[in-house]
Amino acid sequence: MADDFTLTVTCPASSGIVAAVTTYLFDRGCYLSELHQFDDECSGRFFLRAVGRVTEGDSTLETLEAGFPTVAEAFSMEWAFHRNAEPLKTLIMVSKIDHCLSDLLYRIRKGELPIEVTAVVSNHLTCRGDVEREGIRFIYLPVTPERKTAQEQTLKEIIKETGTELVVLARYMQILSDDLCDFLYGRAINIHHSFLPGFKGAKPYHQAHERGVKLIGATAHYVTADLDEGPIIEQAVQPVDHTYTPKMLATAGRDTETMALARAVRLHAEHRVFVYDNKTVVFR
Repeated sequence: MADDFTLTVTCPASSGIVAAVTTYLFDRGCYLSELHQFDDECSGRFFLRAVGRVTEGDSTLETLEAGFPTVAEAFSMEWAFHRNAEPLKTLIMVSKIDHCLSDLLYRIRKGELPIEVTAVVSNHLTCRGDVEREGIRFIYLPVTPERKTAQEQTLKEIIKETGTELVVLARYMQILSDDLCDFLYGRAINIHHSFLPGFKGAKPYHQAHERGVKLIGATAHYVTADLDEGPIIEQAVQPVDHTYTPKMLATAGRDTETMALARAVRLHAEHRVFVYDNKTVVFR
């Protein structure tokens, strides 16, 4: 029996896509436990996510992959099969502020996130002890203006060496170069401590305080060369009032940051997120 799998498909919208996909899988002994689809009438794109397993016959994930191009070519599909039993290899990056990192490590330890941490990279030594106590490799990569290019090249080599599939910026307080953003496109998630598109850039809680907001938020989004403008995966908010100082807003905001980031990582790792035109389709 083949492992449980997830199939993701996106293509131009047309009739017969669902029938073609489900017939292909049924004919090869597959049982589907989940099926989501969305037809974006604005873009003319179709998105599909199916979760299944082989219950009859001798099909395997490899044979399903080998035969699927006959279906895909007829609809100009971009597609992928994913083996659900394999956790997503994930590298986490952090600076000094550790609450997002700590929350992710806790959830991983409790089996709540289907990821395997390949390493934690930081430009500070603050989190080293906590990371190494979890038995996870800690890599110290300090950043200076003179060393930034070399540091990012080293980071690329670490990503390749470890087979990392996802990079999570868990309050990593450095702006990535355009070159590194392009290298990581679609596989790097950042947490920004505001409800984007409001309060981009530095000190968003101070910006929120100056504006007198009644809600604060956090946004998990894919990293792009445009600062804090990548496709949004998940957002969280909570109410505040006039009594909150910027420091109190930052303290309260830790909860929204950890929730939004953990949800985004899970959604990505479960192959529930599709990126198109700087937006996302998210099947929950």
